[in-house]
Amino acid sequence: MAPPATIRCCAAALTLMFCILIISPSSSAIYCDEDDCYDLLGVTQTANASEIKKAYYKLSHPDKNPDPESKKLFVKIANAYEILKDEATREQYDYAIAHPEEVFYNTARYYHAYYGHKTDPRFVLVGLLLILSGFQYMNQMTRYNQIFFFKIFLSLQAVAMVKKTPAYKNRLRALELERSGGVTNKKKSNKQMDKKVEEDLSKELELDIKGAHKPSIWELLGVRFIVLPYTIGKLLLWNGCWFWRYKVKQAPYSWEDAVYLTQRSLRVPLDAWGSIEESTKEDLVQRRLWEKSNLETYFAELRKESKRRR
Repeated sequence: MAPPATIRCCAAALTLMFCILIISPSSSAIYCDEDDCYDLLGVTQTANASEIKKAYYKLSHPDKNPDPESKKLFVKIANAYEILKDEATREQYDYAIAHPEEVFYNTARYYHAYYGHKTDPRFVLVGLLLILSGFQYMNQMTRYNQIFFFKIFLSLQAVAMVKKTPAYKNRLRALELERSGGVTNKKKSNKQMDKKVEEDLSKELELDIKGAHKPSIWELLGVRFIVLPYTIGKLLLWNGCWFWRYKVKQAPYSWEDAVYLTQRSLRVPLDAWGSIEESTKEDLVQRRLWEKSNLETYFAELRKESKRRR
C-alpha cells in the first residue's frame, strides 16, 4: 500500500535536504567559488578596509599582474573586492567561513544581499500591485459572469411564476386603470398600451442579486493605490465640511446626508440599499434613525412585528 501523500512529500523534502548538505560545497563557496576571497587579494582575514583597497588596486590592473590568465583572475579579484569592501557582505562572508554547516542560512543571506540592493523597491511594489490587480480583476469578472447568468435565469423563472398568480393580474389591472385615469377601454388601439403596462410591471418584479455588478478598474488595488492621495484629501475635505455644516453651524441635514446617515445607522450595504423602494427609504429617513432613541424604537417595532407574525 502506497504511503499517504503527506508522508511522501516529507520524505522527498528530507531526502533533498540531505543531498544538498552532502553534495553541495561549503556555504562560503557561493561568494568566491572554491577560492578564498582573502587569498585572492593576498590579505589576511584581519586586514582593514584600507589594506584591502590597496591590495585590490595593486592586483586589478593586468600590467601590474604577471599572471598570464590575468583577465580571468581579474574577474575573481574584482568579485572578491566587492564582497570584502562592504562591511555587511564581509561580515556575512566571515560568518559563512566560521559556520560552513549552516548552508541554507548562509545561502539565503548571500542572495538577499546580492539581489536586494540591486532591486528598486518601487519597481517591486508596482509589479506586485499589477499582479494582484490582474488576479483581482479576473476573479471579479468570473464572479460577475456567474452571478449575471444566474440572475437572468432566476429572474425569468420568478417573473414567469408570478405572472400566473391572481395578485399579478390584479396589480396589472390597477396599473392600467391608473394610467388611463380610471377609464377602461377595450379597443384594439389600446393593446400596445397594455403591453407597455405589462412590461413596466415585469420590470418591477426583476430580482436584484447582491454582487452582480460589473467589475470596474477603479476598484482594483493598483488604481486605488495610485489615487490614494486624492482619496485621502477628498475624505478630509468631506469630513471638514460635515463638521462645519452640522457641528458648528448646526444646519439641518440635507436629504442626501440624511439618506447616508440612515443607511449607516441600519448598516445596510450600498447595493442592497439601492434595491429598497423609494417610499420605504423616505419613511426610514423621516424616522431619523441616526438618533439612538429612534433607532432603538424602530428595532423594537420590528421585533414586535416579527413575534406577531409567528
